[in-house]
Amino acid sequence: MFLFSTFAGCHKKNKNQQEEHLTFQNEKEKIVVGANQTEKYLNLINGKNIAIVANNTSVIFKDSQDHPYKHLIDSLLSINIKIKRLFTPEHGLRGAVDAGEEINNGIDEKTGIPIVSLYGDNNNHGNGNKPSKEQLKDIDLILFDIQDVGVRFYTYLSTLHYIMEAAAENGIPVIVLDRPNPNGNYIDGPVLQSEFKSFVGLHPVPIVYGMTIGEYAKMINGEKWLNNGVQCDLTVIPLKNYTHESSYSLPLRPSPNLPNDKSINLYPSLCLFEGTNVSCGRGTEMQFQIFGSPDLPSDLYKFTFTPQPNFGSKKPKNMGQECHGLDLSKTKNLNSINFSWLIDAYHNTSEKNKFFREKSFNLLAGTDKLKEQIEDGLNFNDIKASWQKDLDSFKKIRQKYLLYP
Repeated sequence: MFLFSTFAGCHKKNKNQQEEHLTFQNEKEKIVVGANQTEKYLNLINGKNIAIVANNTSVIFKDSQDHPYKHLIDSLLSINIKIKRLFTPEHGLRGAVDAGEEINNGIDEKTGIPIVSLYGDNNNHGNGNKPSKEQLKDIDLILFDIQDVGVRFYTYLSTLHYIMEAAAENGIPVIVLDRPNPNGNYIDGPVLQSEFKSFVGLHPVPIVYGMTIGEYAKMINGEKWLNNGVQCDLTVIPLKNYTHESSYSLPLRPSPNLPNDKSINLYPSLCLFEGTNVSCGRGTEMQFQIFGSPDLPSDLYKFTFTPQPNFGSKKPKNMGQECHGLDLSKTKNLNSINFSWLIDAYHNTSEKNKFFREKSFNLLAGTDKLKEQIEDGLNFNDIKASWQKDLDSFKKIRQKYLLYP
């Protein structure tokens, strides 16, 4: 595992942002993201009309304390690259929109470039969050650069899928600028069953799949998961000095409710609470580091919080109600999924019949079996054992598309 040292002073923390400080390895071994390797892709995009799929994480890092990064869009415009259109995922171009909130098309105020939302307007047009032929008619190439967190229900994967599908159907090449996976060192969780496909899970992969977004793009293509088995003209600009065991602290929050490394580490284990009546800390400053509900007993769950509207959550679950739960912010980092907190919460809640929001829980889990196992009283080890055969099959598929050891 690489060792990191803090590049102090890169970010000013405040109550609403809680950004982790930018971290670098020693100069010889630091991870270099695809966006920084301009020598590998500028010749592919120069002189072409391009579209960029981007959000707040689409940056080129600089070795400067005063200016630690510059947005990819601004960098390319400064050297006269022709950016005709911006496509944005859930949370929008600036990464500040609530989870699940519809995002409309518009114009980027800073650059004047048209923005096409892939989480809002397009969905209403019945084309599955996919760019239309009209939106791609003058585009020669699509550049995709978004920081992922390596979890199946994180919707940037679905955005990648539909971008690749639209590109394949319209004969447009796609370049993916790869970025590290902060949960890339393990593979765990139930594999999605086809009847539970949705925008929070399109592919037969486990909850944590241990691949970078570039590797994942290769798998989508290679396994012919796009509509009618089409394949797009795909180029991945790989990372330098990265392995799946590399520790990586994200310098920018990848979405509003993943404010720091601890939340990203706990996200695969706590997100299924989103399909229950239990809060994961939305509406607090400790999102995905705590959980709680008014229906959990205060003698067992002594930590309390009251969700209120804030950055990233205008109407949080259990808003204004005191929730009893646990503070997990000081727990040891996980190297596997832990659903013990979920199982215990179900068995200790005072309202079992109100605990699960069945449809959303099963879509997040990718199966209806997990809910049944919890209700039937299976312990966590027995539940994990039931995933193993599917995990072994997935690992064989995954191996074909790895770019890094």
